[in-house]
Amino acid sequence: MKASWWKTFLVSTLLWAGVNLAQAADPIKIGSFLTVTGPASFLGDPELKTLQMYVEEINAKGGVKGRKIELIHYDTGGDAKDAVSFVKRLIKSDKVDLLIGGTTTGDTMAVVPDVEKEGIPFISLAGAVEIIEPVKKWAFKTPHTDRMAAAKIFTDLRKRGLSKIALITGDGGFDKSGRTQILKLAPEYGMTLVADESYGNKDTDMTAQLAKIRAAGAEAIINFGLGQAPAIVTKNIKQLGITLPVYQSHGVASKTFIDLAGDAAEGIRLPAAALVVAEQLPDTDPQKPVLLAYKTKYEAKHGPVSTFGGHAYDGLLIAVAALERAGSADKTKVRDAIEQTKGLIGTAGVFNMTPEDHMGLNVDAFKLLEVHNGAWRIVE
Repeated sequence: MKASWWKTFLVSTLLWAGVNLAQAADPIKIGSFLTVTGPASFLGDPELKTLQMYVEEINAKGGVKGRKIELIHYDTGGDAKDAVSFVKRLIKSDKVDLLIGGTTTGDTMAVVPDVEKEGIPFISLAGAVEIIEPVKKWAFKTPHTDRMAAAKIFTDLRKRGLSKIALITGDGGFDKSGRTQILKLAPEYGMTLVADESYGNKDTDMTAQLAKIRAAGAEAIINFGLGQAPAIVTKNIKQLGITLPVYQSHGVASKTFIDLAGDAAEGIRLPAAALVVAEQLPDTDPQKPVLLAYKTKYEAKHGPVSTFGGHAYDGLLIAVAALERAGSADKTKVRDAIEQTKGLIGTAGVFNMTPEDHMGLNVDAFKLLEVHNGAWRIVE
């Protein structure tokens, strides 16, 4: 009788221990939906490569508190409807613990309702301020906002004594949000909008809109957009012989933009994260070693670095730090830990989040860059 009891107890104990060991070894599932193909592929492609590269590195070092990370990814191609379908699949079928993705503002905003409804931590890699304002309980982001970009551009225009502005924007979510911020902040900086033109992000010629801008008496042109369209705008400006100062947004802060625009990019200014000019930072800048480490690792494997891959690096960095502080993949604990991110040095700047600020960066994290001899250089 006693032997039988002991045998039953021993088997039960071993089974219980086996279940717990198995659970402890279960991977942490990170779901990702990025624009790896399509017009915005030069944003999403480096984001995916970055996530894959660092998940591999983290796993090689033992994972997060002994648990490996499993990255589950879908390519939206820039289609917001696909983004919604994939996020539903990631949450319901793949049972992911958190989400890192949303290359574009359109993809990001389309999935926010499901993210909030299901209660899953979500770190977006898109730029529009509407992602985090008003604050959404489960949504965070890593890139600087379009409002910050507008403020940085206006500050530089004011320094140059320029105030009559022509605006041209695309039809995407990021473009439209950027236009809203430009219009909202212009009076605050003493700017007058003398032209407000738009184009489709799949258009291949914007000379008609630019001809109107040329006749409007503008002193500078701001093009707020992403994908390949801003490069076409830049080339069309040169083709029309327009010699006004031209500003782009942080939506094209990569060598790809310079390559696409060619010599027409010379002199273009834009606000961007310091990643693309890491070597130009002073050695006293606390970001420099972080930027150079990421840049060196990425370029050794994939070629020229971009700020967009940096956004993914920051998102994963924030997520892993939160998972470690939370001590588990419990969604509420991880969400709370993300919101408590403090002093975390990433490629976009030093992140300090609060319940009122789900990005944690200020405008000083932006650098104003200019294309000089086919490369970026810091203006300020």
